Amino acid sequence: MYTGRIGVPAGVRDGAVALGVAATLLVAGLSGKHPTPDLDPLGYALLIAGGLALAARRRAPVPVLAVTGLCAVGHQAVGFDVPAVAFLFAVYAAVRAGHRAVTVVAAVTMLAALPLAALTLPQDLSVGEALARGRGALELAWLVAAGAAGEALRQAERRADEAERTREETARRRADEERLHIARELHDTLTHQISVIKVQAEVAVHLAQRRGEEVPAALLAIREAGREATRELRATLEVLRDDGKAPPYGIDQLPELVERARATGLDATLTIEGQRHDVPATVDRTAYRIVQESLTNIARHAAAATASIRIDYRPDALAIRVDDDGTAVPDTVPVPGVGLLGMRERVTALGGHLRAEPRHEGGFTVHAELPVGRTS
Repeated sequence: MYTGRIGVPAGVRDGAVALGVAATLLVAGLSGKHPTPDLDPLGYALLIAGGLALAARRRAPVPVLAVTGLCAVGHQAVGFDVPAVAFLFAVYAAVRAGHRAVTVVAAVTMLAALPLAALTLPQDLSVGEALARGRGALELAWLVAAGAAGEALRQAERRADEAERTREETARRRADEERLHIARELHDTLTHQISVIKVQAEVAVHLAQRRGEEVPAALLAIREAGREATRELRATLEVLRDDGKAPPYGIDQLPELVERARATGLDATLTIEGQRHDVPATVDRTAYRIVQESLTNIARHAAAATASIRIDYRPDALAIRVDDDGTAVPDTVPVPGVGLLGMRERVTALGGHLRAEPRHEGGFTVHAELPVGRTS
């Protein structure tokens, strides 16, 4: 399959070529002498039909090859000694689309059929004259040139596609290598340092508590920061090391995610509403990540007892809502952390909307709408 030039729709170009060829054939037919005038309307119709058939040469190259060939034989049989221009265009299109064997068979058939069609004329033509007339309608050199042009462009397009695919594969491989390099650097440097800080803080807090001393608030903050940094770094390393080969997480995995949240003591519920339909893979993964990050934030910061997750399938969007009954109050200004910023970036990249704020009745809500490209 081949495409037209940028900026001009292929259908428009095909239609223009078809009209041009039909007009050329008609003019050639009108300018010639015809041995059977009563068959002129049929000849003109065959000339026009052969030219107009080229409008479909991209979508159906083999049928167009057959139609133009039959039209050429037909107008030759009724006395219109006009070159088979439309058939040459069809040969070019069929070869360019990759139908070489079929095109060769059609070309050989045409080279034999055109002289035979000339012999059916009421004129007393010899075999040599019929052959000459057939060659005049379709020269072998024209056929070879049309087929060679189609094959040359097909090969050029194939090489261009392979070059583009190679560039994409090379870029993807380099990106994977760089991602893994970053992951190794983070693991070898930050992970060790943060682990040391976390262990030292844990030991200091433990010793202070054993001695019955009041643990300084700064030390508790360092311990909590070390734990938080360890979790965030682990999550970052998992993302960096993800090569895309692992089974993707999506809405189908939400029940398992909710069950894990319930195992920690959170009374979490999942409700799926609307008529379920297929959504893009990016939307499916984003929905899972939003719920995952929301439940993580609830466990870390909300001190909530319950959480509800609602997935609403709409005709043109997927709505995700996560509510909790935590300690957030309406007049509290939420501080966007890494998780919330990541959620917002994912949603914005898909052209959706995200709202994350305290609820009027207390607790926190995360509400996202992701477009799915469907219409009602």
